[in-house]
Amino acid sequence: MMRENEWTSHYIKEISKIDKGVRAPKALVRTYGCQMNVRDSEKLSGMLAKMGYELTDDEEVADLVIFNTCCVRENAENKLYGHLGNFKERKRKKPHLKLVLCGCMMQQDIVIERIRAAYSYVDVIFGTHNLYRFPELLHSHFETGQTIIDIWSEAREIVEDLPSLREFPFKAGVNIMYGCNNFCTFCIVPHVRGRERSRRPADILAEIRAMAADGVSEVLLLGQNVNSYEFGFAQLLHDVSEIGGIERIRFTSSHPKDVSDNVIATMRDLPKVCKHLHLPFQAGSDRLLGLMNRKHSKKWYLDLVDKIRAEIPEIALTTDIMAGFPGETEEDFLDTLDVVRHARFASAFTFIYSRRLGTPADRMPDQVDEAVVGERFSRLVAEINKISLEINLQKVGKTLKILTESVGKNDVLNGRADDNSLVHFSGDSGLVGHYVDIKITGAKTFYLQGEIV
Repeated sequence: MMRENEWTSHYIKEISKIDKGVRAPKALVRTYGCQMNVRDSEKLSGMLAKMGYELTDDEEVADLVIFNTCCVRENAENKLYGHLGNFKERKRKKPHLKLVLCGCMMQQDIVIERIRAAYSYVDVIFGTHNLYRFPELLHSHFETGQTIIDIWSEAREIVEDLPSLREFPFKAGVNIMYGCNNFCTFCIVPHVRGRERSRRPADILAEIRAMAADGVSEVLLLGQNVNSYEFGFAQLLHDVSEIGGIERIRFTSSHPKDVSDNVIATMRDLPKVCKHLHLPFQAGSDRLLGLMNRKHSKKWYLDLVDKIRAEIPEIALTTDIMAGFPGETEEDFLDTLDVVRHARFASAFTFIYSRRLGTPADRMPDQVDEAVVGERFSRLVAEINKISLEINLQKVGKTLKILTESVGKNDVLNGRADDNSLVHFSGDSGLVGHYVDIKITGAKTFYLQGEIV
């Protein structure tokens, strides 16, 4: 572990001295992908603010644009390339505009080759392991005028105390670990995020205490697989729950194989730990689970679901489910639907298998026909939506404690319950960031409606 080192601070200060004319330069950070990327973008935003940049959401006025990329699905990559194509003319008209690429996509050699060939106007490129070096890399570009590319094949240390600008003042994500050791055959994450590295408990707790002192009441503990946290995840939950000012603790994501009895009991017994568990199962067929290297069977997963529900009856389970893994048959798919009906997920992130170069699944035979996958995916979504609505209808008439998060369309307030249900209700915008009791008056597939008690 290391603190934000002196040379990183030095480069932040050096860039802040650059003559910026009559106004502060504006920077935009565009984020693709998971909550880990969202947290990385908050750190990038914090560095930019220290450099003297003003953050904006408008690409047209930005003097510097960062794309923090994701490579888990092909669609995310295609979106990035589409955006990059728009910048050639924009940079011609605005020569001082700086374009920065970082994140998971940049860890792939084929992506770097494509950017070199087709998008030579990109100014700085770095990956997932050296985010803290961003100020130095940007400074090098300013000094040389050259494209700076700095990709590390593996992480060298965890850097603490980086500046950060949170998206919300009242809730925040906190990295507890990085990387993944599971190597599911369809997943690119271990190849671009590296092997598991856990932060020390003292550093995590110090960060959360500082957040609580700054008004944060809900924390989201982040990791590719938080249950394999090196220093004991259940103990970390206990330690975080003792921090004054923290009222809710969430976490994501969990691999089923690492959900221990100790973690289940901790979720049951600690009021601050939200009764919501994201538990990806991907597919219901034992044959496909073996090909995926998931290390659990259909029966084992459903037994785990039953055990969790027995201990925490009110828990909301959510999941990830894939359609169209190579070799998937109709019988395999019916096993997946059987898990959905048994587990009764409150919601699910459903997706069509996306080939990822460099993963074992990309080389597997029997890639499933696109039309067949599309038809199965539609059936899967319909089944999940049916169950989600049934679960939501059961909440009508109940009173839920809601953390108000934002003001939506027509000045309707949006918030989340303990079980992560999205709730819409009328009220004053001053309630944003505060907890309110809401009586549920209506239910839709993806959200609840209610009124302040």
